[in-house]
Amino acid sequence: MRLQADIMKRAEAMKDGLVRQRRDFHRYPESGWTEFRTASIVAAALSSLGYEVLSGDQAVDPAYMMGVPATDQLEKAQARAVREGADPDWVDRMDGGCTGIVGVLHCAHSGPVVGIRFDMDCNEVTETDDPAHRPNAEGFASIHPGEMHACGHDGHTAVGLGVARILAALKDELSGTIKLVFQPAEEGVRGARAMAARGVVDDVDWMLGAHFGFKMKKTGTIACNVTGFLATSKFDAYYTGHPAHAGAAPEQGKNALLAAACAALNLHAISRHSRGASRVNVGRLNCGSGRNVVGDKGFLQMETRGADSEINQYMEKEAERILKAAAAMYDVTCQIKRTGGAAGADNSPELAEYLQQTAETLGIFNPLAGACPFGASEDYSYFMEKVQAHGGQAAYMMIGADLAAGHHDAHFDFDEDALVLALKMLTCAAAGLLQQTQTA
Repeated sequence: MRLQADIMKRAEAMKDGLVRQRRDFHRYPESGWTEFRTASIVAAALSSLGYEVLSGDQAVDPAYMMGVPATDQLEKAQARAVREGADPDWVDRMDGGCTGIVGVLHCAHSGPVVGIRFDMDCNEVTETDDPAHRPNAEGFASIHPGEMHACGHDGHTAVGLGVARILAALKDELSGTIKLVFQPAEEGVRGARAMAARGVVDDVDWMLGAHFGFKMKKTGTIACNVTGFLATSKFDAYYTGHPAHAGAAPEQGKNALLAAACAALNLHAISRHSRGASRVNVGRLNCGSGRNVVGDKGFLQMETRGADSEINQYMEKEAERILKAAAAMYDVTCQIKRTGGAAGADNSPELAEYLQQTAETLGIFNPLAGACPFGASEDYSYFMEKVQAHGGQAAYMMIGADLAAGHHDAHFDFDEDALVLALKMLTCAAAGLLQQTQTA
């Protein structure tokens, strides 16, 4: 209890600093795999606090990166980050978009490894210019057209640095190792897979993650047992045929438009799985060259989902079969590109119960939700799956925050009082796990 009280006091004293940090990240948003400024600030802060810092391909396996922007876009984003205050030395280590950061801190005594994930990327959304929108009214709105923190990751990263500061100050009272995972490209579920593949959580015994809002839309509420993460796979399919004059020589064409349309219809006809929820959706279809030209190209964006990874793999396999079969039917080619994905997962019951007890003890949340079905996808699930597979435990929380608008909306903003609540909860939960060896 003494340690909890100390953490609560430290966190309360950091409130103004958390707000300033969050607003700085909000003003300079960076989308997936281009978080060069954000990641450099994180890396420099962790290094100054005594953490061992893993960056670049030490933290991210390039072979597993999905949906990476083109090289020229990455280079422009790196140059922009440096102009906006990023440390060039740290930015140079992130070539190719390897913007993940891991901070490792060894405490005074041997003990478990506790990991916490914080996502850093923004949405590809242009922030509203409504003068009543608080970021506009108070001068911290995004200065990057087409990029905006419309999901609260600016707050997550600020909280992560707060957790890093408090745990570093208390390391002599704790047992074990702290691993703070700052993840790029959560939007589009693209980033966690490459960090998990690099092995950054292979030794983690207890893994924590959290998000502002979602089903907890009131400041002071919390859900400690989030269940039902849907596994998902995201694909782009490129169909290439041969153009021809639609009136004079239609027989000389190879119709990629019809192939893509055929695929779109038949993807939605995949038989659903009997063992649990399964989903498929074609969200975008762009085809053809002109009214009187046999369509020589088609572009399709789609996703599958499943109640668990096995069900999603079934949906994914069927989708790939249909995409290829449609191309064969119309004698065109099809290139399939994986652009994102997440595993299916559930909170570890024992860890979820521990978090619930921690939240009750702190006395800062009301109400505390019971089991909270997620019903969507989040690539934190890759970390959960990896940790649980080797016998560790993992859990994800939703920390309540009053919202100005829904997630991914141009008017999104959240109650900054939630920052210090999240800092208290995550730091106390981690510290409690890092005390277990001493108190056992």
